[in-house]
Amino acid sequence: MFSFFEYVLIAFYVAALLIVSRWIGQQAFSWMPPQATTEAQRVDDLFSFLVSIGAFILLGLVGVMVYAIAFHRARPEDYSEGHPSRGDARLEILWTATPTLLVIWIAFQSFNIYQQLDILGLNRIVHLHAPLESAPAYAATVSDVPKPASETIDVLVKQWDWSFRYPNNFTSKELHLPIDRSTRLNMQAQDVIHGFYVPEFRLKQDIVPGRNIDIVLTPIRPGKYRLKDSQYSGTYFALMETDVYVESLDKYNQWLAQTVSSGESAIASGVGVAIAKNQAVAENIQPPNTLFKSGWHTVAPAQPAIANERKINNDT
Repeated sequence: MFSFFEYVLIAFYVAALLIVSRWIGQQAFSWMPPQATTEAQRVDDLFSFLVSIGAFILLGLVGVMVYAIAFHRARPEDYSEGHPSRGDARLEILWTATPTLLVIWIAFQSFNIYQQLDILGLNRIVHLHAPLESAPAYAATVSDVPKPASETIDVLVKQWDWSFRYPNNFTSKELHLPIDRSTRLNMQAQDVIHGFYVPEFRLKQDIVPGRNIDIVLTPIRPGKYRLKDSQYSGTYFALMETDVYVESLDKYNQWLAQTVSSGESAIASGVGVAIAKNQAVAENIQPPNTLFKSGWHTVAPAQPAIANERKINNDT
C-alpha cells in the first residue's frame, strides 16, 4: 500500500501530466495548415484532443518506467519474478472501460463532423447476393435530406481534369467559393475514383463513378488554395491540381460576371477562348528518360480544355 505522501506525489505527477499534455495538444493546432472552413475547426479540435491523450499516455508510461528503473531495480543476484497483476478486477475494469469509452466518444465526435459536412450519396449498401451480370442493387440506409446551402456548384472530374459548373450554367477550371456562405458541392467522377482534397479545408472525399456525392462546406478564410486528387487514379494523377479561391460575395459575383461577359465577347467576336494548361499533357509528350522501354500501358491524358466556357442551349 502507498503512504499518504506517495499518494500526494502521484496526484502532483498526474496533474503535471495533464498540464503538459494539454500544452502539447494546443501546439498541435500549429502543425496543420490554416483553417479555411468551419468544418476544419471541428477536425482540428478533435486532432488536438487525440494528441493530448496520446501525450498523456506516452509521458505517463515513460515516467513509470523511469521511476521503476531508478528506484525499484532488482539486485544483481535476484532472479525471482515480480508479483503478477492478474486477477485484480479493478485494473481489468479500468483498462477495459477507459479505452472503450474513449473510442466511443471519438466515434461520436467524428460522426458529428460528418453530419455537419452533410455528405450524401455514400449512404448505400450493395447487396452482395445480386447477380454479377446485373447492375448492383442499392438500399438507402439514411434518408437523403439535403442540408440548406446558399448555392450548388457541380464538381466534374475525369482523367486528368477538374471542372466546376456554377448555378448560371457557367463552367470554369477554377473553383471560386464565397466566404461565410454554405456552398453545396455536387461531385461527379466521369471515369475512375478520384479524391477531392484541400488540406486547408480538412476535407478529403472520394468521388465514386456513377454516384452524385454532395457535401456542404462553409469557407471562413479568404485566400488561394490548391485542390489535389488524393486517389491514385492512374498515371499523372499527381498533376491533377487546380486553384481554389475563397473570396467575399461581392468579389465572387464580380468574378462570375466578368468571366461570363469576357467569354461571351470572345465567342461573339470569333476570338478563341483561352485554353487551360494541362500539365499531364506536357509530361506525356516528354520523351522517356529511361534506357529501355517498359512497355507499360499508359492512358494518354485528355487534351487541354477550354479555361472558361458557358453552355448555351439553343432551342430548335
